[in-house]
Amino acid sequence: MARKIVCFGPGPKFKGGIANYNTALAKILDEFEDVEVYLISWIQQYPAIVPREFVDKSSKLDFLEGTQVKVNYVTNYNRIRTWKATYKLIQEINPEIVIFQWYNAHQGIPLNHIVKRLKRTCSAEIIYDLHFVVPKENSNVDKRLTKRGLKRADSYIVHAYKTANELKELFPEQRFFLSEEGKRSASSSEKSILKLYHPIYSIFEPNPEFDVQRFKNENGLKKYVFLYFGFIRKYKGLHNAIKAFADLSNGRDDVSFLICGESFWNTLDSNKFSTKLKNFFFGIAKLIFTKKEDDEKNYRPLELIEQLGIQKDCMVVNEFVPNEDVHKYFQVSDAVVLYYLTATPSGVESLSYNFKMPILATSVGHFPETIEHGFNGYLAEANNIEDMSIQMEQMINNPIDRSNVDSATKKMSWSNYAKAILNK
Repeated sequence: MARKIVCFGPGPKFKGGIANYNTALAKILDEFEDVEVYLISWIQQYPAIVPREFVDKSSKLDFLEGTQVKVNYVTNYNRIRTWKATYKLIQEINPEIVIFQWYNAHQGIPLNHIVKRLKRTCSAEIIYDLHFVVPKENSNVDKRLTKRGLKRADSYIVHAYKTANELKELFPEQRFFLSEEGKRSASSSEKSILKLYHPIYSIFEPNPEFDVQRFKNENGLKKYVFLYFGFIRKYKGLHNAIKAFADLSNGRDDVSFLICGESFWNTLDSNKFSTKLKNFFFGIAKLIFTKKEDDEKNYRPLELIEQLGIQKDCMVVNEFVPNEDVHKYFQVSDAVVLYYLTATPSGVESLSYNFKMPILATSVGHFPETIEHGFNGYLAEANNIEDMSIQMEQMINNPIDRSNVDSATKKMSWSNYAKAILNK
């Protein structure tokens, strides 16, 4: 009899790393002969007032094409009746395991509703795959919603010891059993923490026929190319990366900074009445619930390029990159820049490894766990522009052997990850 597994989270029609992650997880689980996979997705992931387009309207490539994964778009954050439809669907499937992707504290409201009812009617192991515990905005409301949302799980997956420690701090009276192999606790009084890793995104691959030099020539890219990839968010520290690159380029004429990513809060037509209405109500909500320093309304790091006079050294693709085009930007680059202010495991880091790309990162979050300074990348001191620039120079003067990147990530396959979840 097949083992039925439900992967709950955004499906492949959505933008972003979590959608890619949930899709990749469903895809690899589908490759096991004795496993039947259901991907149950949000229809709308956030409150209706959030002024952002989350649906991927650009990509033609469907990562689940050719698989047996059964995809259902069911859950609307704003409609409680869809929450009921979600747990009824899961109940009908009667799975052995349900894996919920946890990446936003406010989703704790519908997820708590769904899981609470599943625990009454379904014998499935409820696993929360934690992309964070302490929210990046870290408001008191977020903390309460996180605790409420996570309390009913049987097991948790974490991608860094930092996340495991934050989970323990969130529930100080709860006993936990930590395993790196996927083993669950035999004690009913303990909850299991599976300390795994963020697997390498094999869904994105190099194209051997892609003409790297031609692309560089057509776009004015120089000998050494540094890449920032992904949504432009304040916590990702693009403003610091641009300043560090400016320091580097002031002394060299052979470097380029390739910045590919959509400005997170600039995806809707600002002239539309509906957008203005959303911005108004969302602005009020932020004033109430968000700390002033966490407000990204006026975060425009790309303006630094002109202010610092480095336009000729930068190529900016300020839009969402379709799945089929992702490989181009990694194949023309020499290193990926992740100068984050704070960090939970990064999907861009894992995506980079499938291209055997060395990483330039700050010594925050999980990065010291995955990046060995001088071996598969270089670590810079957070918020230290001079040190960030020095590490960029290091990447040129002492380039990382890409076979080191490959060897450092051997165990980080989706197959090993899935085996741990299945406890094989």
